[in-house]
Amino acid sequence: MNQPDSRRVIVDPVTRIEGHLRIEAETDSEGRITRASSAGTMVRGIEIILRGRDPREAWAFAQRICGVCTLVHGLSSVRAVESALKIEVPGNAQLIRNLMIGAQYIHDHVMHFYHLHALDWVDVVSALKADPKATSTLAQSISGYAKSSPGYFSDVQKKLKGFVEAGQLGIFANGYWGHPAYKLPPEANLMAVAHYLDALAWQRDVVKLHTVFGGKNPHPMFLVGGVPCAISIDPNHSGDRVAHAGNSGTALNEVGLQTVLNAITQMRMFVDQVYVPDTLAIASFYKDWFKQGEGVGNFLTFGDFPAKGMSDPSSYMIPSGVILDRDLSKILPIDLNAESEIQEFVSHAWYEYSVGKYQGLHPYKGETKLDYTGPKPPYKQLDVEKDYSWMKSPRWKGKAVEVGPLARVLMMYASGHEQTKELVGMTLKNLDLPVQALYSTMGRTAARTLETKLVADAMQGWYDQLVANIKAGDVKTFNETKWDPSTWPSHAQGVGVMEAPRGGLSHWIVIDDQKISNYQAIVPSTWNAGPRDANGNQGPYEAALKGHQLIDVKQPIEILRTVHSFDPCIACAVHLTDPNGKELMQVKVT
Repeated sequence: MNQPDSRRVIVDPVTRIEGHLRIEAETDSEGRITRASSAGTMVRGIEIILRGRDPREAWAFAQRICGVCTLVHGLSSVRAVESALKIEVPGNAQLIRNLMIGAQYIHDHVMHFYHLHALDWVDVVSALKADPKATSTLAQSISGYAKSSPGYFSDVQKKLKGFVEAGQLGIFANGYWGHPAYKLPPEANLMAVAHYLDALAWQRDVVKLHTVFGGKNPHPMFLVGGVPCAISIDPNHSGDRVAHAGNSGTALNEVGLQTVLNAITQMRMFVDQVYVPDTLAIASFYKDWFKQGEGVGNFLTFGDFPAKGMSDPSSYMIPSGVILDRDLSKILPIDLNAESEIQEFVSHAWYEYSVGKYQGLHPYKGETKLDYTGPKPPYKQLDVEKDYSWMKSPRWKGKAVEVGPLARVLMMYASGHEQTKELVGMTLKNLDLPVQALYSTMGRTAARTLETKLVADAMQGWYDQLVANIKAGDVKTFNETKWDPSTWPSHAQGVGVMEAPRGGLSHWIVIDDQKISNYQAIVPSTWNAGPRDANGNQGPYEAALKGHQLIDVKQPIEILRTVHSFDPCIACAVHLTDPNGKELMQVKVT
């Protein structure tokens, strides 16, 4: 254990994220970060829980890895089983899955921007100094959003003033308000606070799409071979529970379809009139943040939103591939089954491998063996020269890669996706920036916004196709073939990949004698937040923080800005045990 270093800035816990993340940043005498260490400080263990279970029920456990990402682990798990057993899902099921994933993107990205990340750029208390009339003029100059009157902003300001005077900032407590790194004028701050509150109300309605297709939110229902919602072609059907294709579910009828359409309309309106204009407005005041926080310069996507099923990557809206060293002229293919391509390392993590601490393992052969050797809390400083995280270190051909919205936008841009090229071009022109500006903290934030616009627009097309299929008499949502375990091979393995809001997600399953014999999940925040590997190569968080100049080491807002630009989900990234490793409880499913 090292002695505490006076030049080490520790942020623990990093707030406004999901899960428990600790950042230890070493600085020089001028407060510039020379090295950063990213540590996940809790253990997951879902992989252990799944061993010996029926593969068809794995999704229900795996989905509980996180409630913020809600459906993504469930769907990736279902896709893993379908991959192993070679099951194709009906076209309607694929469209419904695309719609559910798309809704998750939009809900997640909007909530992240306003409720988690925007406060790194918006000085909430400064909004009290704003002129509501000037705020209205500003808002109307950038958007046609209906809630832009002076009276509306005056009411928001009075509400905020009441919080401050009562000493009950609540959700706005403990911010670095007044920090010299804030650059927005009071009117822009008031506009952002108002939209923060609007987004809270907006999200309650848009999640109804998940309840229509999946029964509830969070953690909607899924089904190996399709989706659990039957489709009713009877216009008089009231939505009672009906049997369809061998399973029960709430039938999707005209009322449900209209609810879905209303949710899509609300999503697109808020994205076009609020989210996109706000991002551009805020970014224009922080153009210096388009020059820092890059990371490793390598990007990976698994691809998603298939038009013809997961077995046909050429039909994906988001293509799969790897971009190395910022080279957008070349997209390298990914072979998921090649043992030398994707591997997880534990050289600086609290795990052990049977093959040794410094050798990587492909997920099919992955191991989850806890080996905590760190200090016992409370502790002042981690020994980052040894093991310092509950996160593993995934690598592609030995290289650290970034996953997430920036990776996806770059991949679509590099592959020639017309709308992506148009949106990126318009954004860069609006801000008078080169394409290289995307490789940055603010570039990552802008990419998330542009991606939201792309997905919101695509959702209308998926909805229209679903309605067209139903009108043509196609109501199939489930493929019952291979549902009987007696038809399965004695050994099977597969991987379920998808693009979760935070980046490329993969669930890997090995099935022996109809039961799960091994299960591994490599999640976006493991790729991005994992610790250094055996060769000392940093992950994206650690690399992106290097070089940041901290204005005030006691209020390191610069660290929060870059870390939040990745939208951390550490509950997903870390792999239940008490401090002594003893079993806490057993859960029996009957």
